[in-house]
Amino acid sequence: MSEFDVIVIGGGPSGLMASVAAAEHGASVLLIDKGTKLGRKLGISGGGRCNVTNMKETAELIANIPGNGRFLYSALGQFDNRSIVAFFENLGIKLKEEDNGRMFPVSDKASSVVSALVGRVKSLGVQVITDSPVREVIYGKDCVHGVLLASGKKLTARAVIIATGGKSVPHTGSTGDGYAWAQAAGHSVTELYPTEVPIVSREDWVRSGELQGLSLRDVSLTVWNEKGKKLISHRGDMIFTHFGLSGPVALRCSQFLRQVQRRTGQPAVELSIDLFPDLSPNEMEAELRNKLEAESKKAVRNALKGLLPERLIPLLLSKAGIDGDLTVPHLSKSNLAALAALMKRMPVTVHGTRPLEEAFVTGGGVHLKEIDPGTMQSKLMPGLYFCGEILDIHGYTGGYNITAAFSTGYTAGMHAARPEA
Repeated sequence: MSEFDVIVIGGGPSGLMASVAAAEHGASVLLIDKGTKLGRKLGISGGGRCNVTNMKETAELIANIPGNGRFLYSALGQFDNRSIVAFFENLGIKLKEEDNGRMFPVSDKASSVVSALVGRVKSLGVQVITDSPVREVIYGKDCVHGVLLASGKKLTARAVIIATGGKSVPHTGSTGDGYAWAQAAGHSVTELYPTEVPIVSREDWVRSGELQGLSLRDVSLTVWNEKGKKLISHRGDMIFTHFGLSGPVALRCSQFLRQVQRRTGQPAVELSIDLFPDLSPNEMEAELRNKLEAESKKAVRNALKGLLPERLIPLLLSKAGIDGDLTVPHLSKSNLAALAALMKRMPVTVHGTRPLEEAFVTGGGVHLKEIDPGTMQSKLMPGLYFCGEILDIHGYTGGYNITAAFSTGYTAGMHAARPEA
């Protein structure tokens, strides 16, 4: 007889939710974490406010999980964003909806979410062991037997759920431990790479730091493929850094430039910034002409103030081949057209991203063809389940990744508690 029905490895969002689901469905559950505190990654999510889910409809939710989001349809059918909201509100955590469907606790404190979730785990009688690294998952010929701790202690169970996360934000304990255990069971792990991560550029103007710290509001950032065709565009805010680009739209575009690099082997990828995404190219040129004609006695560099961020003006004028000291009447039609074109498509050559350890989310993971989407159980090793970021699933920031973690966690825990005959 098993010492436990279910052992969950990893005390992050998916592991905590898996523990709750397994216990709610009648299993005796052991939750093991190598750290001293549960929910560390959850506690820093959403800028410390914890974006617990996103309230978009399922199809749109899936669209914002570009890394194999369709795999989640079955799990979301069992425990979706509305289930997540109801779960936390039943625990006394009042939630509020902010822009783009993001849901936060009214308290604006991630600690309240962590406390409620950990409290629910403990109230259900889940045994918790912290500061206890797992050395390996023990497999038999045709099923899971349990786990072996680094201390040498063996713990048996008829089901083991691996919820150890990816390799991003490693200081929270996500150091990729689970991949080796998956491979030991015969699973393949797709290439790991950073997503939702700042972008690196070696352009001279980036290296000089002339735009470092400059924020752009409501712009559009586009990734172009090797054939010069638009791969993806995202609209929102961004910031120039000492190494390249960051901010929401840069993070969202990062995985796509990595796709181009991995496919082509080319070190450089072309991005562009549309500073006025609501204007067509013709409207942009007319807007620029009107602005300059209204400031006709000024030098061009001064006439552009108020239309463009002041620190950006010298770079755009240089790229357009315009002497900023020229007065407006001396500006040719071709000069004006070139400047308007740059304002709609300012090129940025980029050369990669910051490393995986600095990413918000890990791309790649346990291959989904080897996982039952309806139960999260391994197709190769009965009794072995996976949930959360260890799977080859990744979404944009904005509550999408944590929704995937909670949904796959609950699904794994529920089915591990009552395995199908």
